[in-house]
Amino acid sequence: MSAKLKLLHELIEPGVISLGFELWGIEYLAHGVHSVLRVYIDAENGITVDDCAKVSHQISGVLDVEEPISGQYNLEVSSPGLDRPLFTLEQFVAFTGHKVEIRLRVPFEGRRKFKGLLNGVEGDEVLVVVDKEEYLLPIDSIDRANVVPQF
Repeated sequence: MSAKLKLLHELIEPGVISLGFELWGIEYLAHGVHSVLRVYIDAENGITVDDCAKVSHQISGVLDVEEPISGQYNLEVSSPGLDRPLFTLEQFVAFTGHKVEIRLRVPFEGRRKFKGLLNGVEGDEVLVVVDKEEYLLPIDSIDRANVVPQF
């Protein structure tokens, strides 16, 4: 996790928890005036639009005072959804046995994209099986990981 994401997590998490939700993860996409801070929240009974609005209002105040991001950005608060992103080793463990899509920051064995069965975690590496091949991917090299919904 980058230093900026760690700071954002530390600033945002107390407000999310105080409202009775779990901070699932944070994405910050820096694109000048089109930058986006996306905050994912979760709860045992799911998330509603009103829940997202409450959390947005709560954390907006903190972000306005602390100003961890310079310049303009859009704040989006959302549930992780069916294709939920995975951010932590604990989340990867919880979704062992599910199909996932993983994109790496840099190629591993000549590829950056992996789509297969999440087979667990070993140390700080994620074990994924793609076409009967097992890959151990260091969590620090993962740019994005999502659960693939099964219908």
